[in-house]
Amino acid sequence: MTGGTSMDLAHFLRIEREQPGGSRHYVVHLCDPRFSLELTPDGAAPDQIGQGVIKRVCLPNSCAGDYHKYSKLLDAAQDFFAQSFGVPASKGETRRFNT
Repeated sequence: MTGGTSMDLAHFLRIEREQPGGSRHYVVHLCDPRFSLELTPDGAAPDQIGQGVIKRVCLPNSCAGDYHKYSKLLDAAQDFFAQSFGVPASKGETRRFNT
């Protein structure tokens, strides 16, 4: 993890939506505090994905001022984004989601 953050990546989910002109990528934190971010792959990274470039962050108003906590979670979300491209889903997972 970035900066020594120890975070359970199972608490994240990446959603990819195809649309005209390309796809959109979202990472959702499934546990409290719940939040989501929209990322785009980093074209300047050696693998053309990197940790993603954050385009939008959606988090609850109650978290205002607790920035150090969210910076660690955002780092973990970007790590998850990068790792999610390298690990294919198991057949059990794809069957679960009917893909």
